[in-house]
Amino acid sequence: MSEPHAARSPALPLLIIAAIVATIVVLFVWTAGWIGPSRVSGGTVANALQYNAGLHRGYRRAHAKGMCIAGGFDANGAGTMLSKADVFRTGRSMAIGRFSTGGGNPLANDGRNVFHAMALRIISPNGQEWRTAMDHTAIVPVADVKSFVAQQIATQPDPKTGKPDPALLTAYLAKHPETKRFMDYMKTMPLPNSFANGTYHSINAFRFIDAADRTRLVRWKMVPEDKLVALDKSKLATLPKNYLFDEFIQRLKAGPVRWHLIVTLANPGDVTDNATIQWTGPHRQIDVGTLTIDRWAPEETGDCRDFNYDPTVLPPGIAVSDDPLLSARSAVYSTSYTRRAQEGSGPSAIGAQFGISGKSNDHAPSFPSRHPRTPLADGGTDPCHAVHRCCHGVDSRPCLSLADRAAPPDRDRAAGAGVDPARRPAEDRRAGAACRPAAAHGGRGEGVACPALSLDHR
Repeated sequence: MSEPHAARSPALPLLIIAAIVATIVVLFVWTAGWIGPSRVSGGTVANALQYNAGLHRGYRRAHAKGMCIAGGFDANGAGTMLSKADVFRTGRSMAIGRFSTGGGNPLANDGRNVFHAMALRIISPNGQEWRTAMDHTAIVPVADVKSFVAQQIATQPDPKTGKPDPALLTAYLAKHPETKRFMDYMKTMPLPNSFANGTYHSINAFRFIDAADRTRLVRWKMVPEDKLVALDKSKLATLPKNYLFDEFIQRLKAGPVRWHLIVTLANPGDVTDNATIQWTGPHRQIDVGTLTIDRWAPEETGDCRDFNYDPTVLPPGIAVSDDPLLSARSAVYSTSYTRRAQEGSGPSAIGAQFGISGKSNDHAPSFPSRHPRTPLADGGTDPCHAVHRCCHGVDSRPCLSLADRAAPPDRDRAAGAGVDPARRPAEDRRAGAACRPAAAHGGRGEGVACPALSLDHR
């Protein structure tokens, strides 16, 4: 005769369910930043940018004034000793990108001592994509996202004077000597008189991984073949409003513009987690190829406005370093993109010269792309049209939930609020390697977001 089964406690299943629910709640509030280490969301940074420069609906929250550029990157093969990324194999990859100037005003005057920037999507023949957002300065004014938010608040121009509040700025600089160093650096550094003769720096350090999985820490820069000519900073106010953009359009009429991609390998002891510190002294540098730009277009007819130049969108063979600014940049780019996607695009300063107002125009220059125009280019405002971090805009999972689609534009998005890339699942860090190919080349597949990962520059 078998022994009777022991009676199960009716409370056991309830305890298991309660434990699961409690775990989910803890993970949710940790991701939101309510517990654990203090983190600043992409929405907070975007709000700080809007506070400083004002709200310009339908535009990037930083580097809002820009134009599209296109050409190709011709790798010479030397980069393969450092990285297994396909873009370094001998041959040509497509390059589409954007020149821009610093600040959140899309119609600002070019006569300002601010960042000149180059953002690129370099796409190899087999579809691997490398996105990079570079400035003409080798360093930046802050080392972390909290300092960046504080800087935006302290440097907000007074509407009456056009200058920051002296008391606020003095108090900020007393706590942030790195920002004072950067301000002094900007005063003495030559300001290029053309986008064509500026050197553009990676800003942050990155990791290159070779075919044997050896890792090297590097920074890179685009060094122009055109000779640097500096602007007279005492006469910036006299420059035509769109001087830099008009000058580059005229420069291209003389022929293509070229830069050499120079990779600098870190020396032992170099700081790799702080972009306010330059690497000094002799370093090994390798010329890995030539970027050629031979076309331009206004943002309305080019193929750059509707992309997010997230510097953590990297192909296999390139990875982020330990610099905390990288995840912060990624988060705010995502938030910025989502907001402008919801708001609808406005006319660019260069597009206005062609009499266009946010739509394509046959009279404006344009260039073809193998990527179809994204929905935002045709006035789409659904958040699902935004390029989010999940698989870097090429994901096979569902779009945002209906609740997220209905959320107000100033809400911190579920696609990017301060998530550390190291804590994201591996499949979300591989630049879309395992994602649906059809989604990788435009259309609604480009507008997906990572569920629960809550994590746009240029």
